[in-house]
Amino acid sequence: MDKLVIEGGCALAGEVRVSGAKNAALPILCAALLTPEPLVLSNLPRLNDVRTMQSLLGQMGMRQDGSAPDAVSLDASRIDWPLAPYELVKTMRASILALGPLLARCGEARVSLPGGCAIGLRPVDQHVKGLQAMGAEVDLTHGYINARAARLKGTRFVFDLVTVTGTENLMMAATLADGVTSLENAAREPEVVDLAHCLVAMGARITGAGSDRIVIEGVERLHGASHAIMPDRIETGTFLAATAAAGGDVVIAGTDWHSLAAVIDKLREAGIDIATMDTAIRVRSSGRPRAANVRTAPFPAFPTDMQAQFMALVSRAAGTSVITETIFENRMMHVQELRRLGADIEVEGNSAVVRGVERLTGANVMATDLRASACLVIAGLVADGPTTIDRIYHLDRGYERLEDKLCALGARIRRVQ
Repeated sequence: MDKLVIEGGCALAGEVRVSGAKNAALPILCAALLTPEPLVLSNLPRLNDVRTMQSLLGQMGMRQDGSAPDAVSLDASRIDWPLAPYELVKTMRASILALGPLLARCGEARVSLPGGCAIGLRPVDQHVKGLQAMGAEVDLTHGYINARAARLKGTRFVFDLVTVTGTENLMMAATLADGVTSLENAAREPEVVDLAHCLVAMGARITGAGSDRIVIEGVERLHGASHAIMPDRIETGTFLAATAAAGGDVVIAGTDWHSLAAVIDKLREAGIDIATMDTAIRVRSSGRPRAANVRTAPFPAFPTDMQAQFMALVSRAAGTSVITETIFENRMMHVQELRRLGADIEVEGNSAVVRGVERLTGANVMATDLRASACLVIAGLVADGPTTIDRIYHLDRGYERLEDKLCALGARIRRVQ
């Protein structure tokens, strides 16, 4: 099993280019199920989660041409097995995103209950309730969601809580429904908007994406299209936090700062110098950051996917920070690993009180989920002595060549077995 060994103490400098967004690519790959014509995607990140989704779609009968390094052509003209089996779904919660498109296009779907990072319950009841409101018959047997509908019907559905994958699943299903569907209390994340842009390019009629009310007028069929995946805002935020922690002067290219306004505001509050440009961000940092409090919440607030990385940063801050997690009930597992590096952190309910220390020291640590992996990489960059991070397969699920990109900026990281 691969590990990362990091020698801390090196400032970062240079330019790094952000890959396509994992959390946009996964639902958009599933959108190819909605049409018998080819969907051509570019800026596709080369990640384990993306490869898993492609394997899942291929097992259903989708043909794929991925001869270009960051692009793929998807042909779902023959979907002969509308099943997402446990063997593939267990490693990646986003597999649930096949449910809505399969049901809308094929009239039936059988999808295993999802797995993924162990960061909380993350129930799929909103997906099921929404499809039932659209006229589907849904039952749960032997760990599988079984859904059937001759054709879905437009409806008004109000989410009990904001859910990104739930919004994406129902939005995709509604594109082929009979009538108009209104999704209320919908997720506003940029990845939802990117999916909507792709669906509109395929002939869908969607308004309101990016607001809490999305309206979809169903059509008889969708057609092929080309779409470029948006840049990964969480990868962008991770490079911002890494430079802020390690110090240096880095330009993050090929990104959109608007999708990270809440993170940038908090980094500036912590004393980090950040300049925004049209498609790039420059971050400069020296010395210890200042303490800053963070409370995660749905977009446009501070994202839960940046909570762990920010905690690594303020573990060396001058002062005490309070980080409150409101999205997932079990997303503080990186705390005990940061403590192994010398961080002074106490968890009180869903909040972590982080008393900044002058130095972290290298140690052997273990990644517990995707963003915790990035948190430990950032902590390793500033720790005295070597830090060894085990179970980095979590990292490979969501970051494309992260250690190579950081090494190009001056970090000392090597992958070992």
